Amino acid sequence: MIIVLKPEATEVDAKEILAQIENLQLKPLYMPGTERIVLGALGDERVLNQLNIAAHPMVENVKPILSNYKQVSREMQSHDSEVKFGNYTIGGGTFTVIAGPCAVENKEQIHQSAAIVKKHGAVGLRGGAFKPRTSPYSFQGLEEEGLKLLKEASQEYDLPCVTEIIDANHVDMMEDYIDAFQIGARNMQNFKLLKAVGQSQKPVLLKRGMSATIEELLLAAEYIYNEGNKNVVLCERGIRTFEKATRNTLDLNAVAYIKTKSHLPVFVDPSHGTGIRELVSPMAKAAVACGADGVIVEAHYNPKIALSDGQQSLDEPHFEKMMRELIPFVEAAGKVLNK
Repeated sequence: MIIVLKPEATEVDAKEILAQIENLQLKPLYMPGTERIVLGALGDERVLNQLNIAAHPMVENVKPILSNYKQVSREMQSHDSEVKFGNYTIGGGTFTVIAGPCAVENKEQIHQSAAIVKKHGAVGLRGGAFKPRTSPYSFQGLEEEGLKLLKEASQEYDLPCVTEIIDANHVDMMEDYIDAFQIGARNMQNFKLLKAVGQSQKPVLLKRGMSATIEELLLAAEYIYNEGNKNVVLCERGIRTFEKATRNTLDLNAVAYIKTKSHLPVFVDPSHGTGIRELVSPMAKAAVACGADGVIVEAHYNPKIALSDGQQSLDEPHFEKMMRELIPFVEAAGKVLNK
């Protein structure tokens, strides 16, 4: 439930109510605003009803949170959240482009790819060190050596980096190398992993599972939020449907819908969403139009020799063209391209 205090309520009044909430083993939330203090109480609804907070003289009104995802919903917070990514802000009227290869393959590859994305205006670098692959015979990533190469390129080209984490035990080790964690589609409902990154304060890019509903994505974000990490960015990366012409079906409906239901920033991954190089740029433009806060795309200095996802990776001419053509779409959406 959300508890709105009267304008004259003080911090002492708020702490008194928060103590009552905590005494019933519920989770208290303190959200001071410019005009008044707002509190939250999360937990078993049967216990919530025992509080009788509405009778407190400093309480103006009490509202139930109807959605299953409490803390990431607009019922809890009406204004859009912003997430710090290196020296940049995701959300807040900006549009952010993160790009790089699917996997970190070697020093030359990650450095040359980083140079391309930096040159043409991206502000973040992606690259997988741990690669969960459908086939056990596919390239699985360089693991910690890949993280070292990613960090080196990140620092040389002044690009904050994001990479996928696949094991809850890797959080502490990976924090030294990266600026943001990515939870991949296959791990969206790995609840132990969600809790682990939730206990970090590094930003988390949470990708939608290939067969996940929008509510399931938001509930996965709630796991991270509930552990104390408020730096969550959702990512629509395509879902599995009966259509075989593209790798996935990029569900841009989800972006517009999530924006009405949640305050979290939303990214789109048109590379995995389509699986086709020529479709990445059109879908990136469509992502701007439907309200996304950024895109994460695969870019490789030479996709022909890529060990992973070469067919959907942009080479330099394609990446330059996408970045150039995004500008009028971003301006038309009333946003500013992060650079």
